[in-house]
Amino acid sequence: MLDIAGHLAFALIALSFLVRDILWLRSLSIAASVASISYAYFAPGQPLWLVIGWNGVFIGLNLLQIAILFRERRGIAFTDEEKELYQTSFSRFAPVEFMRLVRIATWKNAGSGAVLMRAGEEASEVMLIFSGRVNVEKNGRKLAELRSGDFVGEIGFVKRTPAAATVTTLEPTRYVAWPKGALRSLLERHPSMAVVLNAELTEDMADKLARRTGFTGAFRPPTLPI
Repeated sequence: MLDIAGHLAFALIALSFLVRDILWLRSLSIAASVASISYAYFAPGQPLWLVIGWNGVFIGLNLLQIAILFRERRGIAFTDEEKELYQTSFSRFAPVEFMRLVRIATWKNAGSGAVLMRAGEEASEVMLIFSGRVNVEKNGRKLAELRSGDFVGEIGFVKRTPAAATVTTLEPTRYVAWPKGALRSLLERHPSMAVVLNAELTEDMADKLARRTGFTGAFRPPTLPI
């Protein structure tokens, strides 16, 4: 029975590494601490009070963070557009994480022919097309046509370089814009969000590459600048 408690504690810790949702992670951590306390209390000789005490502290900290999470989630209320954006482009994020992204974003509208980004100039925002189409060109040559769900300016954000191409709307377009400075600050405060956003940008870049060239091989993920 004692060995079962010990194995259970380590198995729960290992399982916590596989979950993405922070609430599940903290719940598994509490369960692992309870199993560790059981093992330490019934250990041969005498209870291991040091182990029991520290696991009690871990349980208390995780319970506090769970309470904070529940309070945050109760305050989440997305508009219909934000719900659609979450379901179509940001489903990898926990609702609380997506709420943090939305708070620093601005919804914008642009008429047909509007220039969103110019080649060689530093773009101040990372954008995502919510509806509409845009043209991407360089030196007068069309490189791509982007549509709903595509990011704009993500390469310059990742590499910290000026825009490589000019982006112009082909029709009335609604898009979401994140100021680069605010987005970098957010990712620095929440490294787990940087990992998820990295996956989103990688998938977006791979999809664009596949549409342009028909390439279906492996695509090397970029590293976010944090």
